[in-house]
Amino acid sequence: MTKESIIQQAFDLAKERYAVLGVDVNKALEDMKKVSLSLHCWQADDVNGFENQEGSLTGGIQVTGNYPGRARTIDELRSDVKEALKYIPGTHRLNLHEIYGDFQGKVVDRDEVEPVHFRSWMEWAKENGLKLDFNSTSFSHPKSGDLTLANPDDEIRNFWIEHTKRCRAISEEMGKFQNDPCMMNLWVHDGSKEVPANRLKYRALLEQSLDEIFATKYDNMKDCIEAKLFGIGLESYTVGSYDFYLGYGAKKGKIVTLDTGHFHLTESVADKVSSLLLFTPEIMLHVSRPVRWDSDHVVILNDDLTDLAREIIRCNALDRVHIGLDYFDATINRIGAYVVGCRATQKAFMQALLEPSALLQQYEAEGKYFERLALQEEAKSLPWNAVWDMYCLQNNVPVGESFIAHVQQYEKEVTGKR
Repeated sequence: MTKESIIQQAFDLAKERYAVLGVDVNKALEDMKKVSLSLHCWQADDVNGFENQEGSLTGGIQVTGNYPGRARTIDELRSDVKEALKYIPGTHRLNLHEIYGDFQGKVVDRDEVEPVHFRSWMEWAKENGLKLDFNSTSFSHPKSGDLTLANPDDEIRNFWIEHTKRCRAISEEMGKFQNDPCMMNLWVHDGSKEVPANRLKYRALLEQSLDEIFATKYDNMKDCIEAKLFGIGLESYTVGSYDFYLGYGAKKGKIVTLDTGHFHLTESVADKVSSLLLFTPEIMLHVSRPVRWDSDHVVILNDDLTDLAREIIRCNALDRVHIGLDYFDATINRIGAYVVGCRATQKAFMQALLEPSALLQQYEAEGKYFERLALQEEAKSLPWNAVWDMYCLQNNVPVGESFIAHVQQYEKEVTGKR
């Protein structure tokens, strides 16, 4: 019996098992096509970018580890992303920070960046069946300091306002080129190690900066605003807190980004989804894994992730939720980190799509809470993995752990020689 026939046999049995609970497995496979991930380019090179100027990572961000083989050039990064995509089923996107522009060896300051610096990225993405998303970059710059868009110094604040305006213009051009809106994420690290004398002062400045940045309306990009709990060296006060951006997003109709590493470890990010869907147009996700703090570990299939995916599916919100990843691990093979995190995220959505939701809702409506809880628990051990294996097979990517050998071979032939 071939491996393919074993997968087919397991899938057929799973299909029958789910049918007993009123779940259409074929529909779940079709809906999985909507789960398009936006891969984060910075996993491949430890958030270094290609600005051609010296400097260390700042802004409350930290990458740990020195595993050999990080991407050092645009060509190497593109090669690594293409390699990772071979093992991730489905059609996906690539998320770029501004510091990853194709600057052709020239020093281009961040208030001078233009769409031309990303033209080669647009063309490469089109050639490889990808769509692009974008981020402004406020960290790792001589003018970053502790405050950017919330800086009382007009010169510094205006520098970052101009930078962010230009990033929006770049995103607009990306959206036009790919005939699909570019998701433009705005996150600034602004904060303070100790509690400031006046919290309101800096938040008022941030609001003014955002109003100026968003004054120009675009049709081919979408603005996302991302909060954070704290950054290393900026632990006591974050200007762009969740409360700030939630209020701004609800008031101004902007998309709020939920980074799963940017909240207290006991907070449920899944619980925030239904509220945001009522008061903001869409949601942007940055899927990460915090361990004791916002440490950006590689995403794994844990309860937090499965709860988040289930909530999105229960809200019937796949068309309103954009799924990006945001972690950077330099302690292990970086292509392997891509694949493990992406596949874990997809597995969570596969489980969510296979949940016997109609029966669960029926139990709830009838006040049968024991039955609801019992079925929720039993659903965890239903044969979802057989459906996942079929999804991989249908998308011509390795099934199960077989991708490990391919990643090892790429390391031997490519990244291990860098």
